[in-house]
Amino acid sequence: MTETNLATRPTVPTGADSGSAEPLHLAVIAGSVRDQRMSRAVAEWAAFRAATGAVEVDLIDCAEADLPDDGALRPGGGETSTVAGRIDAADAFVIVTPEYNHSYPAGLKRLIDWHYREWMFKPATILSYGVQGGLLAAEHLRGVFAELHVVTTRRVVGLSRPWEHLGATGFQPPAPVGEAFDAALHELAWWATTLRAARRDRPYAR
Repeated sequence: MTETNLATRPTVPTGADSGSAEPLHLAVIAGSVRDQRMSRAVAEWAAFRAATGAVEVDLIDCAEADLPDDGALRPGGGETSTVAGRIDAADAFVIVTPEYNHSYPAGLKRLIDWHYREWMFKPATILSYGVQGGLLAAEHLRGVFAELHVVTTRRVVGLSRPWEHLGATGFQPPAPVGEAFDAALHELAWWATTLRAARRDRPYAR
């Protein structure tokens, strides 16, 4: 879990010029497809915590995403997938990922690779987990998302042994974890609001 200084949180833009009248559309992505996995429970916790009157949340589960066969994959994506529209509609992303062998899982990479323009010029924060917090997976994702013009937030949250906080009502971490995630969401909201206005008013052109 990264160190959080609440006094240094960036200010989220407000007012008509920021487009704040429209809620932010946040996609929370559960990155593991294993039968016995934590990512769905963690993603549900993240989605519930992020959902407010100013944020609408869509939970996208890699285990439920119907992607075409990789043989049809082309540079810049490929055929339109069943979740392409949901990724395209998002203003920002929370990526929930385990760390497998010092990186993130193949199912998540497939979801990323099958889309291109849907990701572009949007921000993402990473909620990783593993015995050591899954932070190597988070760092590997930064490089991949940079190629897709995705801004990853400085603040990420690494969950160490989250299965120890899984109960009958789902994932219930200690309070400091929630506070760190809130700080990451606050930074994400600043980027999401800023980049949404930029995509609308100053579209990127080569």
